[in-house]
Amino acid sequence: MSTKGLCAIVTGSASGLGAATALLLARAGMRIVVNYSNSKTEAEQTADLCAKEGAEVVVVQGDVSRDEDCRKIVAAAAPWGRLDVVVNNAGTTKHVPHDQLDGLSAEDFQRIFAVNTIGPFQMIRAARPLLEAAAKQTARASAVVNVSSVAGISGVGSSVAYAASKGALNTMTLSLSRALAPSIRVNTVCPGYIDTPWFTKGRGEAGAKQVRDAVVSRVPLRAASSAEDIAQLVAFLASPASGHMTGEVVRMDAGMHLLG
Repeated sequence: MSTKGLCAIVTGSASGLGAATALLLARAGMRIVVNYSNSKTEAEQTADLCAKEGAEVVVVQGDVSRDEDCRKIVAAAAPWGRLDVVVNNAGTTKHVPHDQLDGLSAEDFQRIFAVNTIGPFQMIRAARPLLEAAAKQTARASAVVNVSSVAGISGVGSSVAYAASKGALNTMTLSLSRALAPSIRVNTVCPGYIDTPWFTKGRGEAGAKQVRDAVVSRVPLRAASSAEDIAQLVAFLASPASGHMTGEVVRMDAGMHLLG
């Protein structure tokens, strides 16, 4: 099914999975809003790559934890008169071993939930009128794709607060898929390990390599997923090809969950 001319917002698309998703959607013919919070140079690089694929691109700064910024991000798509896709990719964490309870403050929880859970809600709320307008134009549901984590299913990951925020995002997906049907579909991707700078920033080069090597040695597929690997699934859920899917929380973890 053609995606040419559709319009998409990808939050947190300066680098990593967000950038890979924006580029893949641009290659599919979509118009793209590239969003960043702090990484302006990287966001502009992502936008340049999308433009080289022939896509119309807008770059907009905004922190999804702020409702006014969510509305500003959505407003960047308003000149197109429609919005077919919102990918809620922006996320944050704090790397704290789960048994170190004193390593997480109330402020840490509030910041992580503000970006990872409240941010997607605010983006969906702000985008709803344009998503519904697009659904009327195309006579099919528009798409929201939330980027969660296996941490939200299994209670693993970089910190207790991060896992809890992603678990909340997963249940919110179910709530909003009911509330927004039939005009808007809401699905969620739960990646396992992704080989991006995320781990290097949190654990340093040596720590990131240790994590990667451990994952590859243990998971059934003996693979470390790249941002591009996961972006394929995000793009599928964003496209009309998944038009009869909503309320799904889809795990993509190279078989990590089979380890028990």
